Amino acid sequence: MSYLSKENYIDFYVRHSWHKISRMYNQKAKAHGLTMSIGFILLIVDKEGTPSTQLGPRMGMEPTSLSRTLKTMEKKGYIYRKTDGEDRRKVLIFLTPQGLELRREVRKVVKTFNEDLLKSIPLEKLKAFFEVMEIVDEHIDNELYKLTLN
Repeated sequence: MSYLSKENYIDFYVRHSWHKISRMYNQKAKAHGLTMSIGFILLIVDKEGTPSTQLGPRMGMEPTSLSRTLKTMEKKGYIYRKTDGEDRRKVLIFLTPQGLELRREVRKVVKTFNEDLLKSIPLEKLKAFFEVMEIVDEHIDNELYKLTLN
């Protein structure tokens, strides 16, 4: 077996698995009238408010898509925006009571999926997976660093 076939590329497996996870989460989100992006935003907005400028990088989302998603969430009553008291240039995103309720639902879905996975993966394989993903992450950071030098 050749380790250079596309099926043996690490990024192939990561992309393939992420695509399937994304489809699954989108189908589950759709049942609640949400999208995976909305669900992810619901999970990462802090009680103290989250600057809108931090959401895009944390989600890997383009500013235009993020802006559109935030407008949708605001229109549906899941979030509200408030200017930061100390720095008037900053806009903080907060969850409404409806947004908080939806966050609880989203958390249940994510938690259940992860608990089910953890039950089916032996601890030593799970540790190895996290070690490998840490190496992949470090490698990506190094590659990105090299790109900034050019």
